[in-house]
Amino acid sequence: MPGAYEQAGVKVEAGYELIERIKSHTARTARPGAGQIGGFGGLFDLSSLGYHQPVLVSGTDGVGTKLMVAKAAGRHDTIGIDCVAMCVNDIIAQGAEPLFFLDYIACGRNDPALLEEVVKGVADGCVQAGAALVGGETAEMPDMYQTDEYDLAGFTVGVVEKERIIDGSAIRPGDLLVGLPSSGVHSNGFSLIRKALFDQGGLSLDVRPDGLGGLTLSQELLKPTRIYVSALKPLFDRGLLHGVAHITGGGFVEKVPRIMPQGTAAEFNIDSWKVPPIFDLIERCGQVDHMEMYNIFNMGVGMVLVVDPARLDAVKSVLDQEHEAFHLVGRVVEGRGERVILTRGD
Repeated sequence: MPGAYEQAGVKVEAGYELIERIKSHTARTARPGAGQIGGFGGLFDLSSLGYHQPVLVSGTDGVGTKLMVAKAAGRHDTIGIDCVAMCVNDIIAQGAEPLFFLDYIACGRNDPALLEEVVKGVADGCVQAGAALVGGETAEMPDMYQTDEYDLAGFTVGVVEKERIIDGSAIRPGDLLVGLPSSGVHSNGFSLIRKALFDQGGLSLDVRPDGLGGLTLSQELLKPTRIYVSALKPLFDRGLLHGVAHITGGGFVEKVPRIMPQGTAAEFNIDSWKVPPIFDLIERCGQVDHMEMYNIFNMGVGMVLVVDPARLDAVKSVLDQEHEAFHLVGRVVEGRGERVILTRGD
């Protein structure tokens, strides 16, 4: 006869099974400073890294309703990468080296095989970011979630030398804006994406729209969010950047002003890079104003770097060595009220 907890809808044995399943995935994320997983708290020995004036930088985020697309597509092995990316991309925008990550999964029923796929994705993202997966929590809440539903969130901590914090204070008129490409829509705006493509556009996940290189809509939408740690770290090490903006929810209009000093504005030439076709499809199906798209999505640019013109060649050289594509997308100008200016053409 099932125990009282199981009769209430929580299978304790499934939780034990999940822990065994994910041990190999967490082991892949080991890095200097990280303690063994399994205690009540995740341990990290900061003294082992040799920082002189370490400043900890933390970030937390989820994946939003992109989870609904993953569920509908029956694919759960990449959504964890998104969760890691949304957290670590925020802290590296301030120059921080990601150290460790913790995940939180809430579900209606603990399906060990399915949740192992989710955690595998988290571990994959941690490997890309160089962060140790030091712990996490799985909460089975049958009265809160439907049986086949789950939610995913994460938390990361990084470190940066105090004198190397990138806060935008060095930005000056005349600086150049360099854009690093996104892998697609990343992990924001999915409430609008789902409404535009499925409700208004009448599309299905298995359709192959023109311009997507033969990919189905689910394959395009579930492309994992890019993790920019390997591209940015060499630039940080050489002190080549005045500012970095991670372009997520709120797009250019909301994210870029976070790093702009008073009296300056970021002027983008939106014709200086090719917008991926998925954004054109969302805009068309959802009848979204073109300029509003830049206030919602990354439009193909996941990171914006602010660079002194005298250091542009050095930045290009490092990005080339990292095999990182980039575009010169604008410049910093004197502010006239607007913090972000979107222009077209030369």
